[in-house]
Amino acid sequence: MRRVAERWPLAIASSSNPELIEVVLRSSGLAPLFPVAVSSQEVPRGKPSPDVYLEAARRLGVDPARCAAVEDSHNGIRSAKAAGMRVVAVPNPHFPPDAEAMAQADVVIASIGELQVEHLAV
Repeated sequence: MRRVAERWPLAIASSSNPELIEVVLRSSGLAPLFPVAVSSQEVPRGKPSPDVYLEAARRLGVDPARCAAVEDSHNGIRSAKAAGMRVVAVPNPHFPPDAEAMAQADVVIASIGELQVEHLAV
C-alpha cells in the first residue's frame, strides 16, 4: 500500500461501519496512507450498489473511471465495476466470489502481497 500511496491517493470504500474502519486503519499504522474512508453506512445504498465507491472517488476529487479498486468479495467486485472502476480481485479464500463476479474483474491475484502498481494503472 505504501508503494501505491506514493503514486496515487488512496481511499477505503467499505461495508464495515465507520468506527471499525477507523480502528483498523489506526491500529495497522495505515491511517496516514488513506485520506478518505467511506462506509456503506454513509451512502444511500450498500454494495453491490456503486454508491460507496462513487462517494470515495468524489471525496478524492477523482473521476471514477480513473480509479482502481482492490476487492475480495462478490459484492465488492460488482460494486466497484458498477462505479466504472478498474477492479483487481484478491479472492477471499474463506468466502470466494462466484464465477460471475470474478469474470467482472480486470485482474485477479492470489494475495495482496502480489499487488503491483501496474495492476492498478487505468
